[in-house]
Amino acid sequence: MALITIEGIDGAGKSTLAAALAGALPDAVLLREPGGVALAERVRAVVKDPGLRVGARAEALLYAAARAQLVEEALAPLLAAGRTVVLDRFVDSSLAYQGAGRGLGVDAVRAINDFATGGLRADRTLLLRLDPATARARAGARGEAVDRLEAEGDGFFATIARAYDELAAADPGRWVVLDARRSPAELLADALAAVG
Repeated sequence: MALITIEGIDGAGKSTLAAALAGALPDAVLLREPGGVALAERVRAVVKDPGLRVGARAEALLYAAARAQLVEEALAPLLAAGRTVVLDRFVDSSLAYQGAGRGLGVDAVRAINDFATGGLRADRTLLLRLDPATARARAGARGEAVDRLEAEGDGFFATIARAYDELAAADPGRWVVLDARRSPAELLADALAAVG
């Protein structure tokens, strides 16, 4: 059993890599955050809605609540059954986005997420590193409506990118940093080498 998480700023290619990696690993299950189960998908709709004003603390708690439901309903049972789970975002997203980006403090956000997940940690985290300007250009090229977080300014994403680098540097045994400028095929090969 293994929990493999994919992290990075919006537009880095997390969802593409997560799907490819789950397809390449025997018997792996792909899940996403926020989402993956019915309640968490509803929370996802709320936190992404550009028409809503969501305070920073409420945002952090909503993500933690969605995560708690995902762990209880899907993640913990899959891991207990010995399955490999590839998860598109997990706790580290909240540490970077709400802890650093929203200025709530990484330790405070870590505490609520430790409660939400029962302390569950990824076995391996792949960080797709990409400069914020390139990531934003990629996200814009998808042709999708911009969500509430994607509408934030460049400074917000620069702060998040720095936070991800700091998180990876603090726990090099779990994190592997990948160059998100590489092609999807090259990134998949890098990811397979990192989790093999």
